Amino acid sequence: MTYTTELVRAPQGPLQIAPHHSLLFSLVIPTYNERNNIGNLVAQLTTLLNRRLPEQYELILVDDNSPDGTWQVAQGLAHPHLQVMRRQQERGLSSAVIRGWQVARGEILAVIDADLQHPPETLVQMIDQILNGADLAVASRHVSGGGVSDWSLARRLLSRGAQTLGLLILPGVVGRVTDPMSGYFMVRRQAIAGPILNPLGYKILLEVLGRGRVKTIAEVGYVFQEREVGESKVTWRQYVEYLGHLVRLRVDGKIARMAQRFPLGRFLRFGLVGLSGVFVDMAMLYLLSDPTTLAWGLTRSKLVAGEVAILNNFLWNDAWTFGDIAKSQQGMGARLKRFLKFNAVCLLGLALNVLLLNLLFNVVFGQQYRYAANLIAIALVTAWNFWLNLKLNWRVTQVKKK
Repeated sequence: MTYTTELVRAPQGPLQIAPHHSLLFSLVIPTYNERNNIGNLVAQLTTLLNRRLPEQYELILVDDNSPDGTWQVAQGLAHPHLQVMRRQQERGLSSAVIRGWQVARGEILAVIDADLQHPPETLVQMIDQILNGADLAVASRHVSGGGVSDWSLARRLLSRGAQTLGLLILPGVVGRVTDPMSGYFMVRRQAIAGPILNPLGYKILLEVLGRGRVKTIAEVGYVFQEREVGESKVTWRQYVEYLGHLVRLRVDGKIARMAQRFPLGRFLRFGLVGLSGVFVDMAMLYLLSDPTTLAWGLTRSKLVAGEVAILNNFLWNDAWTFGDIAKSQQGMGARLKRFLKFNAVCLLGLALNVLLLNLLFNVVFGQQYRYAANLIAIALVTAWNFWLNLKLNWRVTQVKKK
């Protein structure tokens, strides 16, 4: 298999990994102002990978249009397994990694820093872990064989403090690895293919753990080296973005779990049916309670109006909102049973509605706002009615035997 060094156009659109691959291993190297390091790094990587994965790997350098011309230096290296991508409209380490993975052909997707603080020889150990069945292999400073070469006490405390905060904010993600802030890891393509990735800051590993389908994790110890040339890009902003990323993953995870538990589409149909019931309820309440019509008492009028609205809502819900479930429970007996359950649930809601209506009518708004009070009371019990009906009424309880 033959490769040529080329300038690859940066992908556009969503940060999403395709499931297809035609190569074993793809290593992305995000860069910005690393012209003095890139030649040495590529030489070390190709020496190692030519021995471990001959003709089965590629290197993808993704440069954010470095002022020092890093991408030009890389393109001039003419290494047969190296591709160079120059980004001019996007910035950021995390998105650079994902853009590199988008053009990658490997079954295994990896990332390494370009500043030689990640020892290239650790790659071989991580590759072995993936080939032995791990979905994710992480180079960690906090396991046997790991550490930092020459960090100050303040930097050590800051790093550990960030990890501790991560455990408090997102324990289910951060707690899966000993070094969640590691930027040196590899993952099976299938574990992250499909979902839209939405990283913030430098810590792409959090995104992989938070949104990927990662089951088995292996960790390999490494010693974080001090930079020999160039300037460190770690600032207070990176730590702030790290915390923001944790919060985003926490919120997104809650929303995703709520969406799985709460069938939004069915609820919207239930709400539309309920809206039709509002008009029925309001019309009946007017006919029964208004001083210009029958002038019944408010409570008695509300009970009758509510029952008529319940019948209207049942017919529509049984045919539309929960029609797919109702089809599996056909017959007048089953339908009558569903109506009685629906009526019981809604009568409980109606009792709550009446209490709220009287509270709003007599205490909060005053007697001239009976219709506004009724509308608010209806809205407050809609979710109650939907959830109980979903759990107790329209559910598959009888399965026909084939």
